[in-house]
Amino acid sequence: MTTTEPADAYGYLFVHFFDEPGGESIYLSLSDGDTPLRWRPLAGGRPVLRSDVGTRGVRDPVLARDQAGRFHILATDLNVESGQGGWDQWVRHGSRSLVLWDSDDLVTWSGPRLVEVAPPEAGMAWAPEVVTDPDTGDRVVFWSSRLYDPDDVDHAGDSYSRILCSRTRDFETFTPAEVLIDTGRDIIDTAILFEGDVVHRVSKDEDDGEHSPAIHHEVGGSLFAGDYRTVATRVAAEHFARIEAPILLSDPRAGKWYLFLDQYAQLPQGYFVMETDDIAAGRWTRVPPDEIVLRPGTKHGGILPLRLPEWERLDGMTQGATL
Repeated sequence: MTTTEPADAYGYLFVHFFDEPGGESIYLSLSDGDTPLRWRPLAGGRPVLRSDVGTRGVRDPVLARDQAGRFHILATDLNVESGQGGWDQWVRHGSRSLVLWDSDDLVTWSGPRLVEVAPPEAGMAWAPEVVTDPDTGDRVVFWSSRLYDPDDVDHAGDSYSRILCSRTRDFETFTPAEVLIDTGRDIIDTAILFEGDVVHRVSKDEDDGEHSPAIHHEVGGSLFAGDYRTVATRVAAEHFARIEAPILLSDPRAGKWYLFLDQYAQLPQGYFVMETDDIAAGRWTRVPPDEIVLRPGTKHGGILPLRLPEWERLDGMTQGATL
């Protein structure tokens, strides 16, 4: 089930945003060498891309590579900085589209463009992620949506967030949305990683109560299996009260797996990192903060493993960048 790592695998590219004035744009950071623990901003730390479609704000971006070798950035179409609306409005009548950009080389991008992925009964489409279905080669795009009764056209009733998904091969055509995860509880962010014959998924339960599973780690036999069992709950709750936006990453050269988590309990908000050398056990410990080099305030994003020529091409874009 695990994808074989290319022989020239080297380095990582981090796509993210900042929750500050002007920060609802696309930012890129490049790994400082072949490690996911040290990062340098691209383009001098300035936004690489901005949106002039939909709400004109983008959050929660992710980077994906398609079967043809092209690259795609997908992001939530949500403008919090505008001051318009509010949580209740956004989850009932938010954008049902994702914002996409496309590139052949990770340097020059076309777009943005809107792709409607969530059905009319959805209140929003947030926090996209992408994995490859090992059985078909399809890219499976998944995101969180509250679903309302089809007869409730005003979305006035009660609801909760499920994880929906759609298949694509070219990021142009998407299959109708299906439910991937429905626990009967508010699940707002999910990360998925294939490892051997096991699928690992880490999700955020929106309930802040002490009995909530909060950030929880599950394992299952396949992407769409119904046999998932929980191996860890309230991951990293001893470090921060409010955490979201998990990123799961394998580092075979270090013999470790990393779980990036975005804390929004205190300033500066942003990512910290947990690690394990036994992902099957679900025992996560925090990477000491002094081992992490990442611009403060780096928020909800995704990490793409690179190949050496890709890393070298991007390395020149870090000139003049400061943390």
